[in-house]
Amino acid sequence: MRVLMLSKASLVGIYQRKLEYIAAAGVNLTVAVPPTWKDERGEMRLERAFTTGYTLIDITIRWNGNFHLHYYPTFPRLVHTATPDIVHIDEEPYNMATWHALYHARHARTLFFSWQNIHRRYPPPFRWGERWVLNTVDHAIAGTDSAATVWREKGYTGGMDVIPQFGVDEQLFTPASQRPQRPFTVGYVGRLIPEKGVDVLLRAMAALDGEWCLRLVGGGPLRRELENMAADLHIADRVTFIAQVPSAQMPDEYRLLDALALPSLTRANWKEQFGRVLVEAMAGGVPVVGSDSGAIPGVIGEAGIVVPECDVNALSAALRTLRDNPQQHAHLREAGRARALQHFTHRQVATETVRVYEHMMNQPELPPGGRL
Repeated sequence: MRVLMLSKASLVGIYQRKLEYIAAAGVNLTVAVPPTWKDERGEMRLERAFTTGYTLIDITIRWNGNFHLHYYPTFPRLVHTATPDIVHIDEEPYNMATWHALYHARHARTLFFSWQNIHRRYPPPFRWGERWVLNTVDHAIAGTDSAATVWREKGYTGGMDVIPQFGVDEQLFTPASQRPQRPFTVGYVGRLIPEKGVDVLLRAMAALDGEWCLRLVGGGPLRRELENMAADLHIADRVTFIAQVPSAQMPDEYRLLDALALPSLTRANWKEQFGRVLVEAMAGGVPVVGSDSGAIPGVIGEAGIVVPECDVNALSAALRTLRDNPQQHAHLREAGRARALQHFTHRQVATETVRVYEHMMNQPELPPGGRL
C-alpha cells in the first residue's frame, strides 16, 4: 500500500514518531512537508527527528503563513512520481491546500483531516471549495467527536473516523525521577494570543499566596502586553518568558514543572480543538489544569482538574490544591500518565490511521480516469 501524506504538522520533529509507526505497519509512506511554516510565533523550520522507514520530503509552499490560502505548487508532480494508492491530506477541507491536493490526487483514494469543532459558514470561495471537498473525498478523519459532528451537520456522508492526530512518545515524555527543591512551578506552553487565556493565568497566579514561579513557553503578539501585565500585578520577578523551544527539548521543559495550565477562552470563531500540551504534560507526569473550553475536558478526563473558563479564582484555587495537597498532586501525576499512555500515544494513533487506510483499500476500485 503506497500512501502519500501532505502534512505541515509533520514539520515538528516529535510528531514524526507517528510516521515511523505507520511505516512499520507495512505502509510505503511518503510525507510531504513545507521547509518552514509561519505563524504568530515566527517561522518554524523543519525538524528531522524521527525519519526511519519512510520518505520525508520538503516541498515548495506558496503564501506561507496564510492558513486558508497556502498551497504546494509542486505537489502534482509528487503525486505523479509517487503513484500513491491513498493521498492523506492533513489539512482542513476549506483550505486551498486541500482543494489543490485533492484535485491532483483524483486517481487515488483520498482523505482529509480536521480539527474544526465549530459549525462555521464561510464566505465564497471557501464555502464552495469546502462543499466540493465534502462531495469528492473518499474518507475523513476528525480529531474529536465534536469535529466529526460539525462535518456531519455540514452534509458530509462518507466514511469518517475520530483519531486525534497529535500523539505522544511515551519513551521521550517521561516523569522526572524526583522533584528537586524549588518553588511550586506552574507552566504554560503555547501561543501568546488572546484566545489562549494567558492573561487569566497571570491574574490567577497573582492571587496565589506563598512561594511559586511561572514559566511561559512560546511566542506571539501578546508577549509585550503580558510582560507589562506581570509588572502591573507585581509578579514580574516570578514570571519567566521562554521563546519557542525545539520539540525534542520539550520533555526536559516539562520536567521543570509541578503543574501545567491551559486556560483557553472560547471565542465566536474558535474554541480549544485539542490541547496537545495536555497529553505531553500528562505523559511527563505533570498534573494539568485546563479550562472547560472545547475539547479540553475530554482530553483531561478524570486525570486532571477542569475549571470554568475565565474564572480566575477557580484557576488559582486549583493550582493551590496541587501545591498544598501532596497526595492529590501524586495521584494526578500517576493518573495523567496512565491516561496519556492509554489513549494518546503515537503508536495508537498510527495503528488506528493504518486501519483507516486498510478500510479505504477494501472499497470499490476508482472509475477509469479517477474522479473530477
